[in-house]
Amino acid sequence: MSTPDRKLLLTLLLAAASFFVVQPAQNALAATLMAGVAKVDITNLDAGPVNDPLYVKALVLKSGETMTAIVTVDAVAIGGIGGIKDDYLGKVRGIVEKELGIPPTNVIANASHCHGIVCKDADDRTVRAIRQAASHLVPVKVGVGTGYEDRIMENRRLKMKDGRTIDVRHAYSIPPDDEIASVGPVDTEIGVLKLDRLDGTTLAVVYNFACHPIQNVPSRGNSADITGFASQVIEDNLSEGTVALFLQGCGGDINPIRYKDVDYPRDAEPLGNMLGLSTLKAVRKITTAEDNRLKVLTEVITLPRADTATRMAEMESEQAQLLRSLGGTSLNLKTFIPLFVKYKASEEFPANYPYRYLHDRAMGRKDLDTLDAENRANMEQYIRNIHTMEKLTRLNTNLKLLQKHHAAGVAAGKRTIDVELTGLRVGNFVLTTFPGELTVQIGLNLKKKSPHKPTFVAGYTNGYIYYAPTTEQLLNVGGAQEDSDCVLGPDWQKIYEDKASEILSQL
Repeated sequence: MSTPDRKLLLTLLLAAASFFVVQPAQNALAATLMAGVAKVDITNLDAGPVNDPLYVKALVLKSGETMTAIVTVDAVAIGGIGGIKDDYLGKVRGIVEKELGIPPTNVIANASHCHGIVCKDADDRTVRAIRQAASHLVPVKVGVGTGYEDRIMENRRLKMKDGRTIDVRHAYSIPPDDEIASVGPVDTEIGVLKLDRLDGTTLAVVYNFACHPIQNVPSRGNSADITGFASQVIEDNLSEGTVALFLQGCGGDINPIRYKDVDYPRDAEPLGNMLGLSTLKAVRKITTAEDNRLKVLTEVITLPRADTATRMAEMESEQAQLLRSLGGTSLNLKTFIPLFVKYKASEEFPANYPYRYLHDRAMGRKDLDTLDAENRANMEQYIRNIHTMEKLTRLNTNLKLLQKHHAAGVAAGKRTIDVELTGLRVGNFVLTTFPGELTVQIGLNLKKKSPHKPTFVAGYTNGYIYYAPTTEQLLNVGGAQEDSDCVLGPDWQKIYEDKASEILSQL
């Protein structure tokens, strides 16, 4: 063999060896899940004092040709209400598709539902966060787990002995103690997705939990509330640069614990610390492994709108009846309070010392007893009036919600509403979404039906259509906010749960 032939053969052998050595590594890289994460401050600094910052956070994931962005926003909603405008999602998706090639439906945006005030250019800052996350993709390992937390939340729906349901709100009073029969369920599960870099450090934690983060802070300053504090606890106690992204669950009827407390300042930080520590406890137990499964399914479904005209007429009739039931009383607030205290302090001898009663009775007089009977009758009437006024406040508040949504339905010109549902799989992490405030029972239903264990559910995602209570809860329209601040008809639940279950089965 000549020298040129030997050189040619050697070159071919080296090329072949290079192919067989390098090609598997390239294939392995292509099969590895890539992730990048970023967060950008979106606090409105012009809206008054700031207690703690609000963020938009972005997690960009890539596996093969599939790419998605999970966006979490410290805001009340994605459009509809609050500072995030209705064109936010479309604007963000359009720019991200053009710049990064991520399909619009693969951009999944969830609002924590905190009532903090975001800056006016939150959409631009969201794009910035996604852009930054996409520019720092690294190979990651995936782990999934669940945590437990039952100390920071309570179901705000109160089942009454007469069959009605009332909810706990600042907008109106809690009914009398002896009328309350039971409370609704909570979901104690924290869903956790952990992403580690190949060197073992943690890149991101995504956690899902159901609770209204509306406790606020003693100063009443702008705040990301419970979930903002929880995320900070998680980030402070994991690897440098870890970002914690909170996905709000089915918190439509779940309040923070002690939401109506009047003895102590309302403070979200201790509750957030507890949620953060419970999440960390779950994170510590998760073992991550290479897993390149990444799948996004999106479907738009049509749901029935509510027809509330009949119920509004019934409530207006009830208003009139309650007004007519108010009776006259000689007492006012100034005279009622000291009388009430006096008659509770000494129920047998409230008006004077016991010996005065005994002396009068011995003399055949009943003046003090007669006075007591008159005072008690006046106090009972005054208390009846108070309870009637409390019923009116609940009725008036919820009737206004029904009237608002009825008018919006008429203006829409159709008896249906279209909503976007998403199914997401990252390794063994399986999630389904909905754009409204799902009540907790719906999340519990979907978790139970799902073929994947665990399964997680996120409301408040990719839009906002107000509350989404169960069909049974919608029999209570006018009694609770969830049932009144709703655009959906009672048949919506089965349609949604069937479709969500179908999407889950395809992940």
